[in-house]
Amino acid sequence: MAVSIKSKREIELMRESCKRLEYVHDKLGEALKPGMSTYEVDKLGEKLIREQGGIPNFLNYNGFPASICVSVNEEVVHGIPKKDRIIKDGDIVSLDAGLIYEGYHSDAARTYMIGNVAKEVRDLVERTKQSFFEGIKMAREGNHLYDISNAIDDYISQFGYGIVEELVGHGIGTKLHEDPQIPNFRQNRRGLKLKAGMTLAIEPMINLGTADVDWLDDDWTVVSSDRTPSAHYENTILITTGEPEILTLSH
Repeated sequence: MAVSIKSKREIELMRESCKRLEYVHDKLGEALKPGMSTYEVDKLGEKLIREQGGIPNFLNYNGFPASICVSVNEEVVHGIPKKDRIIKDGDIVSLDAGLIYEGYHSDAARTYMIGNVAKEVRDLVERTKQSFFEGIKMAREGNHLYDISNAIDDYISQFGYGIVEELVGHGIGTKLHEDPQIPNFRQNRRGLKLKAGMTLAIEPMINLGTADVDWLDDDWTVVSSDRTPSAHYENTILITTGEPEILTLSH
């Protein structure tokens, strides 16, 4: 497994790519409202990415037909935007987006709550986000990769949620998906030793019910097998000699 260590110049380009993606997410979050189609979300996202001087890295990636993955309620990830998929009050909407800037990729996901969301679903969204922050407490030089996985699992398992195991986080840089793979669930081994200069996309995907997932007939959309709501939260981070730097989250 070859995990790339970024040079100072590469880290600056990663920072810039991630900063531009953060702006896109901020604007998309402000725009989301009941009555909007997931197709409209995607078109706005692509426009924002290109206005930021970026290239949408999801568009046509292994055949994916859109720039933004828009996943609603029981959809875990990779929801294909559609003109007839309308966002409603009480929905949760996960937006997974990324861009390429000067050859360097960024990747981040947020789950947004639309209007009056049921408390148990609200809790799921907030705890999924918190599990990311619990995980990156361990994202320090000298620790091991699976320390991150185990910290996410330790936090989430107390609530009885299902941690999706078929999809994981990943390294990122000049490619969208690089080594290593980063599970969100407990591992028996320690994994590789973390080193300053590694850039990782850490992304817990947590279901209210079962951990099991199904792929829909479109070959992309992943849903919880029991069709309970699912939340997703992701940032691109940099391993440093001290605290990890969250490249896609500056505020």
